[in-house]
Amino acid sequence: MRHHPRPRHRRRAAPPHPLQGRGGGVVKPARLSPTDVLRVGAVGLRARRARVVLSALGIALGIATMVAVVGLSQSSKADLMSRLDRLGTNLLTAEQGKDIQGNAVPLPKNAVAMVERVGPVQHATATANVDARVRRSDVVPEEQSSGVTVQAARPDLLKALNARTNKGTWLNRANERLPVTVLGSVAAERLGITAPGEKIMLNDQYVAVVGILDPIELFPTLDRVAMIGFPAAERHFAFDGHPSTIFERSTDDSVEDVRDVLARTVSPGDEGSVKVSRPSDALAAKAATDKGLTTLMLGLGAVALLVGGVGVANTMVISVLERRTEIGLRRALGATKNAIRLQFLTESLLLSSLGGATGALLGAAATYGFALTQDWTPVVPPWSLTAGFAATLVIGMAAGLYPAIRASRLHPTVALNAT
Repeated sequence: MRHHPRPRHRRRAAPPHPLQGRGGGVVKPARLSPTDVLRVGAVGLRARRARVVLSALGIALGIATMVAVVGLSQSSKADLMSRLDRLGTNLLTAEQGKDIQGNAVPLPKNAVAMVERVGPVQHATATANVDARVRRSDVVPEEQSSGVTVQAARPDLLKALNARTNKGTWLNRANERLPVTVLGSVAAERLGITAPGEKIMLNDQYVAVVGILDPIELFPTLDRVAMIGFPAAERHFAFDGHPSTIFERSTDDSVEDVRDVLARTVSPGDEGSVKVSRPSDALAAKAATDKGLTTLMLGLGAVALLVGGVGVANTMVISVLERRTEIGLRRALGATKNAIRLQFLTESLLLSSLGGATGALLGAAATYGFALTQDWTPVVPPWSLTAGFAATLVIGMAAGLYPAIRASRLHPTVALNAT
């Protein structure tokens, strides 16, 4: 019996790899260079210029607000520090207080001389309240107040306050006994005095205006005062000679030490009735207030930036919906999901970067413009520009991530069939 050999089953050849080339090797998807990625991302933005401008505007407004707020805050602070350096922070004042009945406690007549005996004290002077009504002329009713008070002042007051006259002259040894006055800037404005030589009335007596002061930054209450000499106040207005406020300047290193002993030096045994203060602290408090306002404005800028980020995300989502055919065609031609994701993420980053760069320029320009109108030295910290631009990149990344993932998940067949 003849045995027939069993037929051999041929092994089927494996199906070719979908990306297999003619030589049998697998064709790997091409990787886009960084330049190609930027070029592809920019094409999508150029095709929708109006929408890009409107979306970038939200980012630009947020960044511009934040840069301008930081810049103006720093410019204002620099101006304040310059003013403090010019005016000095070593000025202390000691003012008369009140007793338990609410009555003013007068300072000793020799208070200035006692303060001058303190070792670190460089200069001391005083002013005093004078009971007198101020009127422009005798045709003004006595009961009508001008909001201007009268104080006696010593000839060395301007030196202590680093103040100066705007027009005319200051009190001196020759005229401090005469019925003449020097007006603060606000007092002159309220009384309608524009130049020395005119007269006003203190009680029922005419006095000549010999000078008008510039605003006194360290002690602005003197801007609303008509000042006369101590001897003239005693001679013509029944002034008792007790000072109301002592002004003292000492060395910078000893300000706090002098502050500790000033009250008991001015009024030994009754230092509780003396109020000691440092006028420059008011300017420092203003700086603290400005800091709080700066924080608030930065918060508003952050909200604007967030709204701009939402606008970018909205633009990118709509772009994905409108460009499904383009996405399907690119996928059919071999573009990978990563390439699609990278394309749309790049578009989002370019869009936000455009808004961030524009906003940084606008914020810097606004800072320079406003600072120059206020006679400040413009200050735009480099870190504010860097931080602002970094924030736009974060916003762009966050806003473009979801649209990029959504675009990469579109199936080529579905995308090409989309209408």
